[in-house]
Amino acid sequence: MKILQTMLITLGLFGLFSDAKSQIATGATVPDFSLQDQDGQTFKLSDALAKGPVVVYFYPKDDTPGCTKEACSFRDSFTEFQDAGVQVVGISSDDVASHKQFAEKYKLPFTLLSDTKGEVRKLFGVPKTMMMPGRVTYVLDSKGKVVHQFNSMTQATQHVEEAMAAIKKLKA
Repeated sequence: MKILQTMLITLGLFGLFSDAKSQIATGATVPDFSLQDQDGQTFKLSDALAKGPVVVYFYPKDDTPGCTKEACSFRDSFTEFQDAGVQVVGISSDDVASHKQFAEKYKLPFTLLSDTKGEVRKLFGVPKTMMMPGRVTYVLDSKGKVVHQFNSMTQATQHVEEAMAAIKKLKA
């Protein structure tokens, strides 16, 4: 019994038992939020949605291998998102200065938001994986309804493919 309790505690620490019930589901409307972007400007979700659909992707940390691949993949497809009238927004717990460096280093043309307290991550119910903040992408229609979500720590570039496929379905 003691071994089982120890195993459950250990697995819980590594985020293997995430509370999927708290994650915003496809079909739900996301709550409005405001955060600072890489330029220190206030970004408000409702203002972005007034212009059209938004892809919101949560990632663990600036300038790490998987997060860099993901960000550069969004960068490389950015024109396609723009042509579809879609804004791309990345969110992590890194501060504004870190986001600024990350955006400049990799020439990222989209918004990066600083969620240093993890409040928006919690609002969306983004689960942790192996004690790290999770990697989840949400595609929102212009009313803020989740039309698609994709959760994968290891398939960083697939987040872009999934988001674009959902946008094409939304526009059809």
